[in-house]
Amino acid sequence: MWDRLRNWARAIKRDVLALWLAARDPRTPLIAKVVAAAVAAYALSPIDLIPDFIPVLGYLDDVLILPIGILLAVRLIPAGLMEEFRAMAAERLERPSSTVGLIIVVALWFVAVALLLWWLWPSGLN
Repeated sequence: MWDRLRNWARAIKRDVLALWLAARDPRTPLIAKVVAAAVAAYALSPIDLIPDFIPVLGYLDDVLILPIGILLAVRLIPAGLMEEFRAMAAERLERPSSTVGLIIVVALWFVAVALLLWWLWPSGLN
């Protein structure tokens, strides 16, 4: 059961990335682009329709609304194109991620924020 659930979650992650790719491709029909972009934006957005801290209902959008949106967008995109987008998405998901690169980027952001605060902070406060 856990393997099926894990595979389903991976498929959703791949399909969201595939829809993002579809929304940016000129071969995708306009209505499919709009739906794909909306679904991908909603899936990737940190803002939920129903906040997750609300018991049971908070996860309803993640369990129902998102898969329904994905199904609708997938049906609007021609099958051959969707398979191509899924293959591209799977390839991108398999790429290794760099933890060292992440640490460097986060460190640069902290340094930039610290320098900005140091520059903007009034020097007369003691």
